Order: sequence, then C-alpha cells, then structure tokens
Amino acid sequence: MATTTATNSKQRIVTQLLSSLGKRAKAGAAVDKPVLEQFIYAICREGASPADADAGYRALKDQFFDWNEVRVSSAQEIAETLQEHLAEAEVRALRIIDLLQEVFETTFSFDLDALIKKGAKPAAKQLSRYKAASDFAVAWVAQRCMDGQDLPLDAAGLRALDRLGLIDGAASDWETLQSALEHHVPKNKAPLFGELIGVVAEDFCWEADPNCARCPLSSVCSYVQDGKAALTAAPAKKPR
Repeated sequence: MATTTATNSKQRIVTQLLSSLGKRAKAGAAVDKPVLEQFIYAICREGASPADADAGYRALKDQFFDWNEVRVSSAQEIAETLQEHLAEAEVRALRIIDLLQEVFETTFSFDLDALIKKGAKPAAKQLSRYKAASDFAVAWVAQRCMDGQDLPLDAAGLRALDRLGLIDGAASDWETLQSALEHHVPKNKAPLFGELIGVVAEDFCWEADPNCARCPLSSVCSYVQDGKAALTAAPAKKPR
C-alpha cells in the first residue's frame, strides 16, 4: 500500500508539472541539429537556462567559420565568446575543444551521425567514452538524436527532482535515477519534462532560499510538505 501511495504521489507531481508549466518550456529546442552539434549544444546547456545556452551556442556559430576553426582556436578565445552568456565559460571551452579534437582524430571529420544507426544505448555508450562527455550531455544527445528515454539532468535539475520527491537525492547512480523516473514520465513527454524541470530549477527551486511561495508545484512538493520551505512572500526573480 505504501508503494502504491508513493507511486500515485509521484504521478500527481509529474501531471501537475506538465499541466501547470507546459506553456513555459522550449521543448524541442535544437532537435534538428546533427549529433556532433547536439553534443556541443549540450555542453552549453548543462547548468544553464535554455535562453543562455541558445545565446552561447549561437555566438559560437557566428564567431567562428566552422568547427575546425573552433578546434584549432585557443580555449581563451572560445571562452571569451561564451562568457557573455554562460557561466564556467573556460570549462565549457576546454570540453568543446577536447570533443572536436577527439572526434577529428578518430573520424577525420566532424560528423557523428553514424551513431544514430546504432540505437540509443550503444550510441550512448560510445558517446560516454569521449573526454568531454557527462551524464547530462550523453542523455541529451541520446534523447534528441536517437529517441532515447534517458532524461538529461544537471545539478539544478537533480536538486529540484529531489526536493519534489521524484527521486532519492542520496542515490548517486545515474542508471538508478533514470530508471526511477522512467516509471512516471511517458517517453513521448520526456523532452518536455526535462525542459520543465529546468524551468522549476531556474525560476523557483534555487539552491539557497528557494522561491516556494510562488512555485506552482508547492502543493505537491515533498520539500514543502516536510516543512522545509518558507512560504512567505518571495521575490519573483532569483536574486543575483
């Protein structure tokens, strides 16, 4: 009975998330990009809002002639292009250069679309071997290019999911977390769900002093129900 109750509770959270915030997401952003570009976009997107990731990625495309020019440029040049839009620009720049260098050395091109034929899980396994890979980036590419079911979750997304009660924050195994979510998130809603969790993390579920008073999920959130949240008036935007 307890398991059934917990399952029903999680399903209510997912349903409310999709219904109350569905119009605020940019689900499907970057869907038409080839595999390599999705990987690079994922490096920009991890730990950033969709708008900031879009701006950083667009700046990268506008500033450099092609991916080979990015590959042979210095990390400082890449970081200077990204830093107006994205935090940790230096780290992202190094990851992008590492990825392009490794892909070029192994394929003599900047094309990873052959991975699509392998299917989501084999492709994800191969992508994970790249030095620039992260769980978020691999899940992003597998979901967007190979119809994979894994959800790309960064630290902010995981924090929001833990507070909502959809995952156990103490669990560190990526596969365990993904498996737990698969039971509650329909595959065809996975991209939208991932984007909406990003909205929750960006607009309400801040690491310090979360904006629970304004969050549309407060009525079903475990963090609130457990009395950990302040439900007094809060600023509409995240304090800088």
